[in-house]
Amino acid sequence: MISAFRAWSRIRQAVLCLVGTALVVLVTLEGANAPYAPVAVATVVSGILCLAALVVPEHRFARQAALATAASCVLTAVETQLPQRPENTPGMVELCALLLLITRAVRRRPASRALLHTAGAAPAAVALPLRIAEWDANLGTLIGLIAVFAVPFAVVLGLCLRWYDALRAREREAIRQAQRLEHARELHDFVAHHVTAIVARTKAARFAAAAGHTQTPEEIDRMLAEIEGVGSQAMGSMRAMVSVLRDAAAPAATRPTADLSTLRDLTDEFSVLGPPAALTIDPRLADHGLAPEITTAVHRVVQESLTNVRKHAAAAGRVEVRVALLSGAPDRLEVSVTDDGRGGTAGVRETADGRGYGLVGLAERVEAIGGHATAGPRDGGGWFVRAALPLNAASPAG
Repeated sequence: MISAFRAWSRIRQAVLCLVGTALVVLVTLEGANAPYAPVAVATVVSGILCLAALVVPEHRFARQAALATAASCVLTAVETQLPQRPENTPGMVELCALLLLITRAVRRRPASRALLHTAGAAPAAVALPLRIAEWDANLGTLIGLIAVFAVPFAVVLGLCLRWYDALRAREREAIRQAQRLEHARELHDFVAHHVTAIVARTKAARFAAAAGHTQTPEEIDRMLAEIEGVGSQAMGSMRAMVSVLRDAAAPAATRPTADLSTLRDLTDEFSVLGPPAALTIDPRLADHGLAPEITTAVHRVVQESLTNVRKHAAAAGRVEVRVALLSGAPDRLEVSVTDDGRGGTAGVRETADGRGYGLVGLAERVEAIGGHATAGPRDGGGWFVRAALPLNAASPAG
């Protein structure tokens, strides 16, 4: 919820803060009508709980909605037994929040759960006017209006919004499908063209060698330069395609593919063509049954970091890969990759927010399981990539 709030514009944040403050003030003023201080406090708390149920993240909505509904029902039951009750208002802000709670449940939750939320919030909303002091014909009319019109309207509004969301989702999927077809054609027309040119030039070189034609160093250099040029064009086309397809703000789906045993293969393979890569794995990790999501995230951090070292760290003499329990946090592990080369950010700052697509993917994978990744230049030269991960993958809440 906090991260979503920070992603909004300043104007939207200011409007939300003003509206939230005004609603809390109204709830407080309504609570002040209660004749007893404990009841006043309970009225404010119940109202704020109902308001909070409207803004909590989706995975916390069920618990918050149940808590708000229960608090409202209990407060109503208690107030009906008191000799003195509020004279002016039973809590109209809380009533509106309960109705909007029904709307949100119908809009966002599965049908069975939406029915449960409605079955809890609707009686709470209908019974809420019983908190007021005067029980007369007007009170019965108000209860009837809530039961006959307000609650059904909240349900219908939720259904309309649910239908609208489904319609928008289908439209977005249709647009994405059309874009996929267009990008597939572009991928074939541009990238495949360059790859075909590389294959053709390579075959020509092999044919000349098989025919016994002795090539001069100048001819070999020219042929390799042509292949390099076409390869660079292919990479440029591929990069342009990725920049169109890739949305750095939207998390990509990930799946577990590896375990820590593959790290040795990565460092050994890297050391063959690059600087020596030293791997250190904390022996205490052997006592922990790491989830596949964790081991895969570690694997990806090391893999992407070594790739960046090979591409961007000029004159690197040594690379260190370390996987260990995080100091001071025994329930988390830390994976770090550091080098002593030069190059820094030259090849990394390729997206609008200053991160390469590989680092964006790493951040997504790490954050998806409750971790945190950082990268940057080291004091004295070189580069580091560091990720702190939980020992057990965070299970997504529903």
